[in-house]
Amino acid sequence: MPEIFVSTDVETDGPVPGPHSMLSFASAAYLADKSLLATFSANLETLPGASGHPQTMAWWRTEPAAWAASRESQQAPERAMRDYVTWLKALPGTPVFVGYPVVFDYMFVQWYLHKFAGESPFSFVALDIKSYAMALLKMDFHAVVKSNMPHHWFDALPHTHKALDDAIEQGVLFCNMLADNK
Repeated sequence: MPEIFVSTDVETDGPVPGPHSMLSFASAAYLADKSLLATFSANLETLPGASGHPQTMAWWRTEPAAWAASRESQQAPERAMRDYVTWLKALPGTPVFVGYPVVFDYMFVQWYLHKFAGESPFSFVALDIKSYAMALLKMDFHAVVKSNMPHHWFDALPHTHKALDDAIEQGVLFCNMLADNK
């Protein structure tokens, strides 16, 4: 079975799951050749007893369109995460979580999957785009920022802080990096 690179982006109201909520998440499933197989996205109801972190909420005030998009058509986390598991299992290969930064997005998605769906089709597999770029560019980790990456790694896609837009954008970035490494 081929590896399916599941580029995933989350929008949250704080730095960690539990005390804070995942507001929105989206995944774009790609083959290594940059073929987009499918997408999944959901806006979530906030967790009972959780609250927005002051710094995160101050940042959200600077992104009103993205905030509004994350609050449309909210679903219960239980429903969204079960639907997400079904979507992941229907992919025609083994899902590999891809994120930028993976430590943040993966932490939220894994926590929500285990809490609300009781499982994770990702197992313990996740790939960080920034770390992969560090290896390809032979640069120090903190020097690896998008402005220091080759321009041909980027297609003309927006970074909107809307989960699906950003999942698609970073999935294309990752696939372009894979192509450069061939």
